Amino acid sequence: MLGFVYHVFTSSALMSLGLYHLICTTRNHLRSPRDYFTKPFHPFTSHNHHFTKHIQLYLIIICLFIAFIYQTATSFDSDPLVKGLSHVHHFMSLQSAGVIVLFLILSTTLLISETTNLLPFPPDLFFGTASALFFLQYSVSSSSASLQTSGLEAKCDSVSATISALSAVLCIILACHPRLFVTDIGLGASICLQGLWSLQTGLSLYVDAFIPDGCHKLLDVVNGVEGSTKCDLDDSKLRATAILDLMFVVYVLFVVLILIVTYAVTAKVVGVRRFGTYEAIPTSSGSATDNNHIQMKEMAGTQA
Repeated sequence: MLGFVYHVFTSSALMSLGLYHLICTTRNHLRSPRDYFTKPFHPFTSHNHHFTKHIQLYLIIICLFIAFIYQTATSFDSDPLVKGLSHVHHFMSLQSAGVIVLFLILSTTLLISETTNLLPFPPDLFFGTASALFFLQYSVSSSSASLQTSGLEAKCDSVSATISALSAVLCIILACHPRLFVTDIGLGASICLQGLWSLQTGLSLYVDAFIPDGCHKLLDVVNGVEGSTKCDLDDSKLRATAILDLMFVVYVLFVVLILIVTYAVTAKVVGVRRFGTYEAIPTSSGSATDNNHIQMKEMAGTQA
């Protein structure tokens, strides 16, 4: 049960972060499309109150710290299948905890840069570092997928690795081209997608109603250590993998809908500034037109 709660917590944090990034990015672009520049941090309010303005960074740091504690604590869980501590699970959990620590350091550095002058941290350096961390997350998730004894868990880790790789590519593009609005909202969408997939992972591995037919939880593995959810037959495994692929496509469609609705609502609230439109040229009054017409007639009569 603790594993499912952690996945729900992760999903809520990532969805909130991704949606907040989408709203702020769209708002900034609509307000000034020509001067748009990607930002690693969007202040919550325009007031000078320190805590309220940087509440987003404080919440990110708190969530990362909770995730680090969970990954470190679960790394010491014993696996009843091997009658003791599973070294594979131990090292995989420590790898995940290490990546979380790196993201925690990055967030703390950004907070110090935003609140003081002690540590300047330009946006291109931030996105370059974030790209490296997302790529490291991709490597850890891929390694976890290859070491899993359960095909269901391996599939979940593989999809998560793919989303992390997408986030890494988007971050490196923003580091090189910080004015690309499409790339910036794509980063927010990828964070939302990672949050939705974390929820799907928790449902597929820990909730009986969402576990595919032919697969089941192992009763003697409470915390989901190394293959707690297995499929009895190869056909069941392939069917479960196909269902997860279908759910991934559904979540992609859902994220696209979120992106469209977010842009539409934000545009409705902020307003869209259009450039390059033509204004009607003021025409002369009717009396002036009549005078010109009369003058032409007089000139014609003189020549005659």
